[in-house]
Amino acid sequence: MMKTKALVTGIAALTLLAACKHKTEQVTESKQVCVSDSMAKIITIDTAKTATMKDELTLSGEVSFDDNNVVKVFPFSSGQVLEVKVSLGDRVSKGQTLAVIRSADVAGNYTDLSSTGADVAVAKRQLSQAEYLYKNGISSERDYEEAKENYNKAVAANRKVQQQIAINGGGNTSASGTLVVKAPEAGYIVEKNITQGSFIRQDNNGSLFTISNMKDVWIWANVFESDIAKVKKGYQAKVTTIAYPGKVFTGTVNEVSAVLDPDNKVMKIKIVLPNNDMLLKPEMFTTVTVTNSENQQAVSVPAKAVVFDSSKNYVVVYNSKCDLKVREVSVIKTVDNVTYIGSGLKPGDKVVSKNQLMLYDALTAE
Repeated sequence: MMKTKALVTGIAALTLLAACKHKTEQVTESKQVCVSDSMAKIITIDTAKTATMKDELTLSGEVSFDDNNVVKVFPFSSGQVLEVKVSLGDRVSKGQTLAVIRSADVAGNYTDLSSTGADVAVAKRQLSQAEYLYKNGISSERDYEEAKENYNKAVAANRKVQQQIAINGGGNTSASGTLVVKAPEAGYIVEKNITQGSFIRQDNNGSLFTISNMKDVWIWANVFESDIAKVKKGYQAKVTTIAYPGKVFTGTVNEVSAVLDPDNKVMKIKIVLPNNDMLLKPEMFTTVTVTNSENQQAVSVPAKAVVFDSSKNYVVVYNSKCDLKVREVSVIKTVDNVTYIGSGLKPGDKVVSKNQLMLYDALTAE
């Protein structure tokens, strides 16, 4: 009984092995199938050719505004912020009020303006009197010249205060010490460094606002040390975002950092992209795919021509309408819808790249 069971098991194993062998031979050898005139209209035939292999590197990145095309708004004088009229991301027009500041410096300037104006008026009257007395021989020329010098000094002091007021905001200030900060150019608020109630000191060298027209944006991507050799200036870059998963933004690597970031040990690269539709926003996360050409060459075919079946790759080779073969190929890699073949094809071989699955199934059917 045990011998009979073992014999049955052995026969079953041999039968399964024979079936697998038959399937393998069937896939590699293929049977004859002819392409009809109607099928010829729905298939596409491409020729394998030698091409320089491309490589792709996927990086994480972040959108930033173009730092070379912004307007920074600095404080004209110290004071307390009474009101902030805009928020981060707001679109502003030229001359629009951004903030209102109460400034002791501005109030002091107007006080000085009033005082120096009074001095000018007094000096002018004294000059008129000295000129009258001098022309009538009552006073000396020295007295007249002294009155003229005093008048010129008073005018110079008044002009200095006026210039200081102009520097501190000019028509945007008032005698009560209020300074109105206005947008020098139209654009978007991409940086905002003040809040209502905050104090601005004279030694503060930071900007209150940064305005960008956002017509161009920068994408900063991180390159790990092991991938530095794969990225160079001028390489093509494709950028995708979570917000627009179906849209690809195309640009080139514009700048490659010469040093690594000391905190996360990555090299920064910059991609400049046009932003005409204003879809890309600062701080938006992106996926950057950098494509570069290597020096190695290989036989290439359209990626859609390759059929993956039973953990192997195949192509349908077209010799003539009634001479089609299924051939196993080794794939090196696939980049930009192009598959690079290591073995199984040679330049000039023709492969079916559209609706080849129908032919593949017909050629490998039992």
